[in-house]
Amino acid sequence: MRNHRAHYFGNEEKPRIEIIPMIDIMMFLLVFFMLVMLKMIQGTGLKLELPQSSTATQLNTVDVTVGVEKDGELHLDRNDISAPQLTARLKDMEATKQVNVTIAGDKGVEYETIIKTMDLVRSAGIGSVALATDAQ
Repeated sequence: MRNHRAHYFGNEEKPRIEIIPMIDIMMFLLVFFMLVMLKMIQGTGLKLELPQSSTATQLNTVDVTVGVEKDGELHLDRNDISAPQLTARLKDMEATKQVNVTIAGDKGVEYETIIKTMDLVRSAGIGSVALATDAQ
């Protein structure tokens, strides 16, 4: 006697992986992330033809962060530095470019130490000084 079940199992198609829908989803994600990144980065992707000016000057600025620890130790670009060396380095930088200094003080630093650091920066001839804080 013949088994009818064997007949049904023999005609089944083998399962296969459809790759075309997966490619569609990957393309959608790629386009989505590209558009999001363009919105996050200001001015990218825009070809602008700027007008000419005979009195235009190039802005030569550099941003520098001075770190101040609780014990009064100073850091310039993550390197330990003394107060006289800091003033000398900032004077050298200011001679070639306009320097914007941000003072990042540790949470427990005394107010007087921050003011002394600001005085060091200003004695180097730098008028653009900011204090770094954390957003709440």
